[in-house]
Amino acid sequence: MSTRPRTRDERAATVARLRKEQARAERRRMLVVAGVAGTLVLGLVATATVVLVGEARRRSALEAQAAADIEGVESFDGLVFDHVEGSVDYAQNPPAGGAHNAVWQNCGVYDAPVVDEHAVHSLEHGAVWLTYDPDLPADQVALLEQHAADESYVLVSPYEGLPSPVVATAWGHQLQLPSADDERIDVFVRKYLLNPELPEAGALCSNGIGQPA
Repeated sequence: MSTRPRTRDERAATVARLRKEQARAERRRMLVVAGVAGTLVLGLVATATVVLVGEARRRSALEAQAAADIEGVESFDGLVFDHVEGSVDYAQNPPAGGAHNAVWQNCGVYDAPVVDEHAVHSLEHGAVWLTYDPDLPADQVALLEQHAADESYVLVSPYEGLPSPVVATAWGHQLQLPSADDERIDVFVRKYLLNPELPEAGALCSNGIGQPA
């Protein structure tokens, strides 16, 4: 499934296009929400304006936070991008990069653990992997799943033996979290999703292996 390695400029252009598409999709969702709200209450224009302005402020604040260091994030250097067969002994739990299977895991929500070697390939494509303890309460799991609903490059799955209830992972970066409502998750996703420094950033996170819920 490999193709000619893309230049950094080509990767950056792909990532920029994907982010624009996701931003347009999010704006459309917000307009639908605002429109529905407006049909149910008086003051359609005022309601829509409040919703859109609030969302714009939220995104602006998120951008500012993502530009700074995130408390608790561990970073890992020297991770190889080799495609291999079989299992890999990873240094992190869950893995944050390294040798991996040639087939990536389709992004989305899974209710059972996925194979590390496939998920790591998704990280190389710029995905963020949100893993959680299988005993995490359902309402907490739902919060994590919402990230996959909002972003097409997010992978959510349970994971046995985590060092914390929730772990957010991108290629070369990882954050252990006490709960799914920790505000740092939003910032982590914004900071590391579709990192243009990765050699396969913006490559598909679909048409691989796995059937998301």
